[in-house]
Amino acid sequence: MIDTPIETRDRYPRFLELQTRWSDNDIYGHVNNVTYYSYFDTVVNGFLIDEGGLDIHRGKVIGVAVETMCKFTKPIAYPQSIDAGLRVGKLGNSSVRYEIGIFRKDDNEAAASGYFVHVFVDRATNAPVPIPDTIREALSGILAAS
Repeated sequence: MIDTPIETRDRYPRFLELQTRWSDNDIYGHVNNVTYYSYFDTVVNGFLIDEGGLDIHRGKVIGVAVETMCKFTKPIAYPQSIDAGLRVGKLGNSSVRYEIGIFRKDDNEAAASGYFVHVFVDRATNAPVPIPDTIREALSGILAAS
């Protein structure tokens, strides 16, 4: 395992408050690992819809997940409010790497952190296409410093 530092709030320019749900907990009494990917999806797609103008129902271009990763550092459980931090780690021609931190309320260190890579494709053909200008502009606004 690669020893990486725990992510902190100050590294994320955008946050979305989420509420854990009863069904998020597993038999061990904490949020199940697969649920974190749902949180990732929620913060990423909420941003694309709200800031980038993504039309998930009729748009000709959609984002398809091609790679994900999550590192867990602290448990969270229902009922807890959490904050999902979002930044863009890499912005390519047709792909983007989102980096996400999941934080307990009022905790500076992430309970989990990871990434999610989208390739933008033509909805009809599934062929990669350039990221639409409105989405690229929104993503550029949360691009992490190199």
